[in-house]
Amino acid sequence: MSEQALVGSSSNENISVLSRVTKADLEALEELRRKLKYFFMSPCEKYRARGRKPWKLMLQILKIAIITVQLISFGLSNEMMVTFTEENLISFKHLFLKDYQDRDSVHTIYTKSQVHDHINYVIMRYLTLQNVTVGNHAFERTHGVFTPLSLCQEFYRHSSISPSNETFDIDPHVEKECVYIYPMKPFQNEAFPNVTNFTLDFKRLLAVNIFLKVKAINLQTVRHDELPDCYNFSIMIDFDNRAQSGQIKVSLNSEVEISVCKDWNVSGSNAVSHFLMMVLFDSLVILSCLLSLMLCIRSVISGVQLLSEYSRFVSAHRRRSVSWSERMEFINGWYILIIISDTLTVSGSALKILIHSKELTNYNVCSILLGTATILVWMGVMRYLGFFQKYNILILTLRAALPSVIRFSLCAVLIYLSYCFCGWIVLGPHHENFRTFNMVAYCLFSMINGDAIYSTFTKLRERSWVVWLFSRIYIYSFISIFTYMVLSLFIAIITNTYETIKHQQQDGAVFSELQAFIAESRNASSSGTDDSEKEEDSPGCLCLCGGAD
Repeated sequence: MSEQALVGSSSNENISVLSRVTKADLEALEELRRKLKYFFMSPCEKYRARGRKPWKLMLQILKIAIITVQLISFGLSNEMMVTFTEENLISFKHLFLKDYQDRDSVHTIYTKSQVHDHINYVIMRYLTLQNVTVGNHAFERTHGVFTPLSLCQEFYRHSSISPSNETFDIDPHVEKECVYIYPMKPFQNEAFPNVTNFTLDFKRLLAVNIFLKVKAINLQTVRHDELPDCYNFSIMIDFDNRAQSGQIKVSLNSEVEISVCKDWNVSGSNAVSHFLMMVLFDSLVILSCLLSLMLCIRSVISGVQLLSEYSRFVSAHRRRSVSWSERMEFINGWYILIIISDTLTVSGSALKILIHSKELTNYNVCSILLGTATILVWMGVMRYLGFFQKYNILILTLRAALPSVIRFSLCAVLIYLSYCFCGWIVLGPHHENFRTFNMVAYCLFSMINGDAIYSTFTKLRERSWVVWLFSRIYIYSFISIFTYMVLSLFIAIITNTYETIKHQQQDGAVFSELQAFIAESRNASSSGTDDSEKEEDSPGCLCLCGGAD
């Protein structure tokens, strides 16, 4: 009897232990479901569940406002810089190129006397620049000495050409000869012919290059309470005779270096106070983005930790691995977008402060950083519309169609590149829109959108019949393939995906295994949501809904 009692008590203890283990497992399982459910809640649901304020949402709205204001402010400054640079380039062409007209796409000369006249004209205009120009241009001075004008010619080392006898003897090595002309003060007209006493052998001549440097100050920024910058223009005038076709192309190019003026004084201006205000505003932008960056990184880390916990559970209890699609649900792509945007904004804002303080003058890099950051931060607004069915369909369609669009675009790009190479090689010598590979790509892309088709046809009228016939077959086949087939298939992919998403929303959402696991939660109130999850979003909560915090 005692043995039976002992056996009975031992079995009861085993059952009690098993029940305790089972109960502990169930509690751990339910706790995991609660964590997952809370992680995938929208800010509105979290606010109703635990009273948690959507700080991240409010911070993103603040960021949109201040980053947009920052970009507009910097854009105006950048516009003044670009406008000043471009207008100076046009002024230099009119100052230094003889008989230059704005309508001339290529400035060309054809006789030896024209070459000499143009070279002499450039030198004369340079030496009398400060008496001729209406701008605040001046010569560059280094250690008290004016930077000279450099007049250089490039030519073959030896060349004996007789087209009439169809003979030639040439040494293709290129030599370079330069003379330097310093600004004279006062200028003496009679000394001018002596300084340019070097011979041009047009049989061997490849190019004549004239280098000169001019300085200027952009004073228009004073009206906007910004300190002016000093500009150093490096001008190169090129007389190109490399083709030796009887036509010499004359071009003027300019590179600019922007630097801080050595000494300045602006009377009655608020430039200093304006600078301090801009620095404070940029500092506010940097602090906001750093805070947003830390919050988003924390959310990404929380998602990765929760994914690891869920993976261990699935491996231990379901005897399977977590699929790639389930893993991607833990990585919020909007957070990655915001992290990139915040990084670009912080970098651009720091560079902007250095530009305002005249430590750096790299406007282009700063504008690219701030512009790209603004695009991303405005795109992030769609995240807060993603929890509304009527607005979310665009995001769902783009996300679902993206893999198919990428695969389809890869095939289309291969066909497009084949047409680009063919057009560049065959039609390049006969058509100005096909002279370079980049121009071919631009021209064909314009034709896909219905632009430049007529001009592309008409510019090949006077060519040989073989080129004319090939160009017609080339253009007709390209338009037929891309305009009527590729674009139609591309639109069909998007339309088919849209219809699929629309039917899914009408018939009911399709749950993944992860979502189905979360939906098995037996105690909704334990997550802090109570019964309010069953209610529809009220109008007063629209400002809070947006995405998982």
